[in-house]
Amino acid sequence: MPPAQMSMYETANYYFDRAAEWMGLEREMRILLKAPHREIRVEIPIRMDDGRLESFVGYRVQHNGVRGPQKGGIRYHPEVDLNEVRALAELMTWKTALVNIPFGGAKGGVTCDPSKMSKWELERLTRRFTSKISLILGPYRDIPAPDMNTNAQVMAWMMDEYGRKQGHSPAVVTGKPVELGGSKGREAATGRGVSMVCAQAAAAAGIELKGARVVVQGFGNVGSFAARFLHEAGCKVIALSDQFGGVHDPAGLDVPEALAHVLLHKKLDGLPGAKPISNDDMLLLECDILVPAAVGGVINSSNAETLRCRLIVEAANAPTSARADAILERREIPLVPDILANAGGVIVSYFEWTQNLTQFFWEEDKVNEELHKILMKAYQEVAALSRTRKVGMRQAAYVVALDRVAAATRLRGV
Repeated sequence: MPPAQMSMYETANYYFDRAAEWMGLEREMRILLKAPHREIRVEIPIRMDDGRLESFVGYRVQHNGVRGPQKGGIRYHPEVDLNEVRALAELMTWKTALVNIPFGGAKGGVTCDPSKMSKWELERLTRRFTSKISLILGPYRDIPAPDMNTNAQVMAWMMDEYGRKQGHSPAVVTGKPVELGGSKGREAATGRGVSMVCAQAAAAAGIELKGARVVVQGFGNVGSFAARFLHEAGCKVIALSDQFGGVHDPAGLDVPEALAHVLLHKKLDGLPGAKPISNDDMLLLECDILVPAAVGGVINSSNAETLRCRLIVEAANAPTSARADAILERREIPLVPDILANAGGVIVSYFEWTQNLTQFFWEEDKVNEELHKILMKAYQEVAALSRTRKVGMRQAAYVVALDRVAAATRLRGV
């Protein structure tokens, strides 16, 4: 049984070590695959709107690039630190390998509170950060994307700042506005992918999707789209939450109404006909499918024994601690891991990258069709290994991913 308290980086390495041991990966390959390729920490001084000079800390970690350019998002959050970025970069390596797209893994972040910054301050921060790390970026080197508290506008600033020195290079970032070379369907891709995986996993668990009771913790980009698509598929979404708290209705919430309410009021609180519920309590609701789509570590040793769901689909990055994962395996609650469940975003980022390189753009139906094809193939590979070798979906996903990265490393002779 793993320790109750582990950092996100320790947890990522625990899953790596467990899969590597199970598949008999040689010691030297473990060393090569676990160590990050490059880590950068930069100071980002900017002038605030009131004239003060403030300095922020930014990070970019490139974990592995043997299968292609490093790929991973940029997050802005007060609690961003190097270990978190390391862990997320490593998860990106396994995620891109698992869905078999030609990328490696990277991640970046800036320690700041964007909710307390103006648009102009965020633009100055983004441009200075981009300038500081631009030497390691490039369409064939490292390609950022949006993540927590960043969006298409932030990617537009990054692309523009990079282009000042390197020339027009839309393929240097993904998740851009469509008007600047972004892909149709990119904004909804992660949440759409979560709903696709939910449908497959529910069928495997004997859960009828139409009428299934679903709890979605987190109502940002991923959670809101996942809730919307699950609602459209006939699920009964009984609870939703954001950073301010949650709302609950055992008869089912009107997700389109919730989306409109948040657009108007900036939070779920006060949604007509819904009862308030805390983020902690909503995890313990009796339901068929639990979708943690907010932050890491919300399912842990303090609540894993009392969860009353029949299936967990991880829409957030690392929402389940290693100890909780072991408890859920013992309780035989099936779980689809983050590196599979939320891979829709990076798959459509791959489509955006290829469209930028060729300057030939796809219609949204084509994007969604190809997304479904790649994601379902990855799901079936993981499910088949899990079923035939009697291991959990997470371990099966790691084994598939590690095997691909190890094979590429051997072939390149690194």
